[in-house]
Amino acid sequence: DTATMTRINHSKPTMHRFGCNPWMILLSVWGATLQADSGRPEPAIPVFKDGEAQIVERFADPDMWIRHDLWVETSFDSDGDGRMDRMHVDVTRPRQTETEALKLPVIYVTSPYFAGTTGAGTEYFWDPHQELSQAPPERQAAPAVERRGERPIISKSHAKTWVPRGYIVVHSSSPGTGLSQGCPTVGGANESLAPKAVIQWLTGHAKGYSSMDGTETMEAFWCNGKVGMTGTSYNGTLPLAAATTGVEGLEAIIPIAPNTSYYHYYRSNGLIRHPGGYIGEDIDCLYDFIHSGNPDRASYCDETIRDTEMAQGMDRTHGDYNDFWAGRDYLNHLGPMKAATLMAHAFNDWNVMPEHSVRIYQALKEKGLPVQAYFHQGGHGGEPPLKQMNRWFTRYLHGIQNGVENEPRAWIVREKDERTNPTSYYDYPNPAAEAVTLYPHPGAPGHGSLRSTPVSESVMESLVDNYSFDGESLARAEWTQHRLLYLSEPLEEPLHLSGTPTVTIRLASSRTAANLSVWLVSLPWDDGKKSKITDNIITRGWADPQNQDSLKDSSPLTPGKYRTLTFELQPDDQIIAKGQQLAWMIFSSDQDHTLWPRPGTELTIDLEASSLTLPIVGGKGSLAFALHKVVASDAAPSSSGE
Repeated sequence: DTATMTRINHSKPTMHRFGCNPWMILLSVWGATLQADSGRPEPAIPVFKDGEAQIVERFADPDMWIRHDLWVETSFDSDGDGRMDRMHVDVTRPRQTETEALKLPVIYVTSPYFAGTTGAGTEYFWDPHQELSQAPPERQAAPAVERRGERPIISKSHAKTWVPRGYIVVHSSSPGTGLSQGCPTVGGANESLAPKAVIQWLTGHAKGYSSMDGTETMEAFWCNGKVGMTGTSYNGTLPLAAATTGVEGLEAIIPIAPNTSYYHYYRSNGLIRHPGGYIGEDIDCLYDFIHSGNPDRASYCDETIRDTEMAQGMDRTHGDYNDFWAGRDYLNHLGPMKAATLMAHAFNDWNVMPEHSVRIYQALKEKGLPVQAYFHQGGHGGEPPLKQMNRWFTRYLHGIQNGVENEPRAWIVREKDERTNPTSYYDYPNPAAEAVTLYPHPGAPGHGSLRSTPVSESVMESLVDNYSFDGESLARAEWTQHRLLYLSEPLEEPLHLSGTPTVTIRLASSRTAANLSVWLVSLPWDDGKKSKITDNIITRGWADPQNQDSLKDSSPLTPGKYRTLTFELQPDDQIIAKGQQLAWMIFSSDQDHTLWPRPGTELTIDLEASSLTLPIVGGKGSLAFALHKVVASDAAPSSSGE
């Protein structure tokens, strides 16, 4: 009607808040008019039951949500244009935040992926055919990303889950991606400072603008000052990055399969290692993959970040740890962090491996922060059950005292259980786990044995490196010179592993450099199962023998001279089924993860000075019980922590 249209035509401040969307303005004013005419219903407010935010009908209609976008100014100029970079942000909120002045907490998701990725293939990765400790072949840069997506919606993710439950959902594109200014740095400081600025805008401490370069400001008047973050993989890394700044208002985060250290993603104990499924990828490849930002500054970003900082710092010749990698390791930056953290990861994630979450989880416990961990037995990704996430955000964003801080810290999906039904444990690793050391006994090139006592005299066994054979083939082989394999006796009872295994290997190489790969496998292989990774590979690890004494300094091997290495495998929590055998496999180049040097390097292992240490729930007694080595009543495992 005429009165309503007059209100719309004279509502400039309202138009700024809506991002100039007249249809949303019409809907909201129409709703307000109806309320006035009908005596105004009770205001819509969040509803809670059993410690969880419930779906509120008046929040649940997507057609009545307000959507708009803006740009938040940061504290950095990463693209060298002389102006502080601005991040592109979108907002999805219930209309009651406008018509009823309702203030709500925010679920915030930021990503470098929202505007698209290069889509280029592995031909733009590094060639894995590289001799160890020698300069790599040249790599061809991937073609530019063609940006996708239209304003004002950067992403629709998480809105249907959280807006009906009384939250506002906010997205932003990372620096140098989409319509966000700046350069992508893949773990650089601006990836922490960008979400910090958005959170400061949400809490009234930074400026938001209606356009990328304009001066018209926009305020987050609808935010109650509390922000939570979540996301998976790279999108799970960025909540942790933001939290390390200690920014006020970031109350809780749920990082899912986060990459918490780019060294641990692309290197392992001094060795150049590739994430599972991405052989040849390195940090500069990921830069190319996500760089969808302003083409006018693309060449500056390429020259300063990819072709200078990354080229000089990543060290694809030796794989040593250095200042470049240390700056991209969030474990080094946890000091200011205070956000309550629910970590989520899979024990069979061979892309972003489980150590990424376990190392942060352990550090946050030591800091005394509220922290929980959800682990499952699958592959990359996999968020906690909605109930668990809902309770976490309800407690720390809405302030409902539901007691999550007093619940068990660890929630682990047991084998064959649904991911929505994790088993709770007091902590991870299981407090009842004890270190048990096993020793290899000879049998090469067939199968040796794995026993609780070492060999009685010096025994040497050798293998010949050949990347042409993948790890599964080597583990299945009855006889091969390309690996060493040591098997326990079949388990008569299930055996529960919980924690981080370690290995000590004394070896000599026929060449001045060699890959060293270790798998712990459950045999026999069941060909009737679809998921070989989940069902048979317990854990894995890799190391460069040149880094015996330091990750920062490698020294060439002297052919024929022995070195002793001790290093960790990936963390795990797994119950090995009755009838299976533990199999410790030692080999050199891992076709799925390491460089592929010219075959023929011979590694000789000193069995007397080599061992495998496993974290077994119940310790030696449980192992003996599982192997029926003693009377069951004398070796019954402790139930503590189960």
